[in-house]
Amino acid sequence: MAKHCHHEMMLDFKRRFWVCLVLTIPLIFLSPMIQQLLGGYVLLDIPGSKYFLFALSTVIFVYGGKPFLAGMRDELRNHLPGMMTLIGMAIAVSFIYSSVVVFGLPGKVFFLELASLIDVMLLGHWIEMRSVLGAGKALEHLAELLPHSAHRVREDGEIEDVDLQGLHVQDTVLVKPGEKVPVDGVVLDGRSSVNESMLTGESQPVDKQAGDNVVGGAVNGEGSLQVRIEKLGKESFVFQMMDIVEKARESKSKTQDLANRAAYFLTLIAIIAGFLTFSFWLFVADFPFSFTLERAISVIVVTCPHALGLAIPLVVAVSTSIAATHGLLVRRREAFELARKIDVLILDKTGTITKGNFEVTDVLVLDPEYDEKKLLQYAASIESRSEHAIARSIVKASKHFLEIEDFIAIPGTGVQGIVQGKKVKIMRSGDGNKEIVSLQNEGKSVVSAFIDDKLVGAIALADVVRDESRELIAYLKRVGIQIIMMTGDNEQVAKSVAEQVGIDQWVSKATPAEKAGKAQELQRQGYKVAMVGDGVNDAPALAQADVGIAIGAGTDVAIDSADIVLVRSNPLDILYIVRLARSTYRKMVQNLVWATGYNIFAIPIAAGVFFAYGILLSPAAAALIMSLSTVICAVNARFLKI
Repeated sequence: MAKHCHHEMMLDFKRRFWVCLVLTIPLIFLSPMIQQLLGGYVLLDIPGSKYFLFALSTVIFVYGGKPFLAGMRDELRNHLPGMMTLIGMAIAVSFIYSSVVVFGLPGKVFFLELASLIDVMLLGHWIEMRSVLGAGKALEHLAELLPHSAHRVREDGEIEDVDLQGLHVQDTVLVKPGEKVPVDGVVLDGRSSVNESMLTGESQPVDKQAGDNVVGGAVNGEGSLQVRIEKLGKESFVFQMMDIVEKARESKSKTQDLANRAAYFLTLIAIIAGFLTFSFWLFVADFPFSFTLERAISVIVVTCPHALGLAIPLVVAVSTSIAATHGLLVRRREAFELARKIDVLILDKTGTITKGNFEVTDVLVLDPEYDEKKLLQYAASIESRSEHAIARSIVKASKHFLEIEDFIAIPGTGVQGIVQGKKVKIMRSGDGNKEIVSLQNEGKSVVSAFIDDKLVGAIALADVVRDESRELIAYLKRVGIQIIMMTGDNEQVAKSVAEQVGIDQWVSKATPAEKAGKAQELQRQGYKVAMVGDGVNDAPALAQADVGIAIGAGTDVAIDSADIVLVRSNPLDILYIVRLARSTYRKMVQNLVWATGYNIFAIPIAAGVFFAYGILLSPAAAALIMSLSTVICAVNARFLKI
């Protein structure tokens, strides 16, 4: 809806500009100023030419000036005079005074200046609306990710093509090689690699098989997949991402509040400066009324805070687009702006610093008859019959399995069976072995392998630290951000992970309340606190922190509590948040300085301070300068980079 509104406004300004520009051409040759330049004998003596000049100007004023007059009415009605008030005042005064001169009052008409001012302002608004629409182009492509139809598998096994609107949750769809996945769902049958780069930023295709989740909009690879629909419409990943992005674009920025206040005061300055300019030239310098009015109009126009009103929204639109393309979904603009001021970063461990799932880290061989590969093969063969989380991790680590017999699961203890005539037992205890105890002291989970009742080795597993976490911690330390790891895990595990990534402060066995309490305590001490987490237990701290950052692969509760979501689930993207927040702020300041700073020179020139040196600024020239500052702000915003 917002996009449609902006598009219609852009087209409206475009239409009005071209109509008014065409009407301005004869107006130029009819204007007294141009006639003087041409020698005064081209069209000036045509009977009724001044009334034709008045008629053309009336059309331009009514048709071209309508957006500005309507805007002035709305601003005055809300007691918030601003950009539209200044433009509306300038064109209204010019038109009314010039019209009265046409019908008998001695003086100089400003019809050419009126038309030029309206033309320039319409052109400026047209360019600005194009910039706003262009800044959000990356976000609008989200709507194009989903295909228009899908291959539904009927109960009798037949395939039928239906529109997405005709699908229902629990329906089964067939995704052929090379097609886009039409819905969010779970793979029922088939195996393929899926490209999710447009959605998550993951450059490598992801292998999918039965039981794996797939996201609508991802591109299927070489195999066919049958997918059971889990989410449709507004509940789907793509639509949720669009909703988050749209809210981020529409959410009001604190910096924008500052810009709006500055625009309000600049409007008052313009009105006061215009009144003082008018009074000085008319009553003190005793200049003609037409000269006096032209100076006042020039001051009002050149002071117009148009660029100021656009300076922040354009940067916000561009930064939101950049964030989205880097896998950062900004849910709350105020928190994003605070990211540049982060003093302390609280990190959850599981799923944030670590990958959140067990992996085999060590294969300890205690019997020379076996090697690591053989020991892991025996263990994986036995564990392939178990549903335990550790068992699944061991199975995943081995690609080769042996036939087993007489499998027995021993609840709470382990599993056993016959492999190639040997009794193999995988037990959850270390049997007191020194080397096994050493692995356990590193915070790893260890299972012991017995063959024919003899301890032949052990397999250690751990929630593996992400490689990106080390780089993240090193960078944060370099820029002076304090890091605290808070985890619900035990002390051994917490200490091991902290040492691996270089974190000096850590808290183990932390409850959700303690995490939130720590954030609150640091805030009371004056720190700006960011919290990064992925679980339900992180939600209170995410909500409490100044900047709550959720890992995209985390729980819905965590994501709903966060201000920013890392879609790629890569903690290294936190660096992008900090860098983008700082770059965004710099651009905002640059635009604010440019949008207001030029008035230091423009207002005195427009007021006629340098009149003695032959330097004057006409209303049309003032409009050109003011619009140029707006375009510069738009161009400057588009150069925003991380």
